[in-house]
Amino acid sequence: MIKNIAFGAFLLISGFISAQMTAMSGAEAKAFVTKVSSETQEIKTLQSDFTQTKKMDFLDKNIVTYGKMSLKSPNMLSWRYTKPYQYSIVFKDSKIFINDQGKKSSVDAKSKTFEKINKLIVGSSNGKMFSDPEFTVSYYKNGNFNVAKFIPKSAQLLKYIKQIELHFPKNQSTVSQVNMTEASGDTTNIVFKNTKINAAIAASEFSL
Repeated sequence: MIKNIAFGAFLLISGFISAQMTAMSGAEAKAFVTKVSSETQEIKTLQSDFTQTKKMDFLDKNIVTYGKMSLKSPNMLSWRYTKPYQYSIVFKDSKIFINDQGKKSSVDAKSKTFEKINKLIVGSSNGKMFSDPEFTVSYYKNGNFNVAKFIPKSAQLLKYIKQIELHFPKNQSTVSQVNMTEASGDTTNIVFKNTKINAAIAASEFSL
C-alpha cells in the first residue's frame, strides 16, 4: 500500500507520449529548462486538488482516487487522499509519515527509494528535477504540452519505476499532469487542478 501511494502520488503533477509527440531540439529543450527553472525559483508553496487513476493488469476497472497535494519549500510534501478512502502521507525531515484511516506510522526515508521519489516531486516545484543525477531526462512537445520524461539510471529504482513523465501546459512552468509506468507495466496518472501558488499553508497540513 505504501509503495502504491508513494509511487502513485509521485510522487510531487494525459496519456503516454503518442504519435503526436515530437522530441524537442537541443535549443528548445535548453530554453524550456531555463524558463521552468527560473520561474519556479519564486515558488515557496504549492497546493492543488488531484485526481489519480491507477491501471493494473489484473483489475478490470481502473482505481480512481481524489485528494489534495500541498508542498512547502524546501522539502515538505503532503498527499491527502479523501475519496473513496482517507489516507495521508507526508514527506518531512527525511521521514515518511503515514496516516491510514487513523492508523499512524513513520518510515525512515534516508537511502531508500522513497527519498528519491520525494526529491523529484519537490524538484518539480523549483526546477531542480532536471539535474537529478538519478534520472536520464528527455524532452518532448505537442500542441498542448511540454513533456519531460525521466528514466531511472539505477537498477534499484528500475525495479519499481520504468519511467515518469511530467506534463507542463504550454506557457506554464508548473506540472499539471504526471504519468508513471511501473516496472510491472501498471500505470498511474495524476491530474492536478485548482492549483494555488505561494498561498499560505497551515502547519497542520504537514502533521498527521
